Amino acid sequence: MAETNLKELFHHTLKDVYYAENAILKALPKMSQAAGDKALKEAFDTHLKETQGQVKRLEAVFKVLGEKPEGEKCHALEGLTKEADEIVESFPAGPARDAGLIAAAQAVEHYEISRYGSLRAWAQQLELDEAVELLSETLAEEEATDDLLSQLGEDVVNPAAAA
Repeated sequence: MAETNLKELFHHTLKDVYYAENAILKALPKMSQAAGDKALKEAFDTHLKETQGQVKRLEAVFKVLGEKPEGEKCHALEGLTKEADEIVESFPAGPARDAGLIAAAQAVEHYEISRYGSLRAWAQQLELDEAVELLSETLAEEEATDDLLSQLGEDVVNPAAAA
């Protein structure tokens, strides 16, 4: 019984993340366009390409389950992307906006890290080895993006915004 419930939870969360990643594909170009710092723009553009690969990996996980890829509305991500939009609307182009964009992007990354970590743990429990590998690859990319955003914020953007 517990395995059935965990498998259902896994599938439900997978649909949530699939929706989220597709929403991120729409949000990243807007964030890149709004960013003033060249390295931040490049980080957003690079992550857009990674996200395209992450969607493909999620589709492969659905295939492992014998399911058709489909999303389920992710209210958390919709709220996080709305916050990014509010930063762009509230702050003129410049270092403060860039600092806000980094913070908004990291909130998304932390959400994704949490989801992919849980999905990977559940896939391990359910002995879905191929899914574990796919989810691990994406989790590593999300963690690397978060690290890069931290570095950009701490070394470049935040000092410029404080000046």
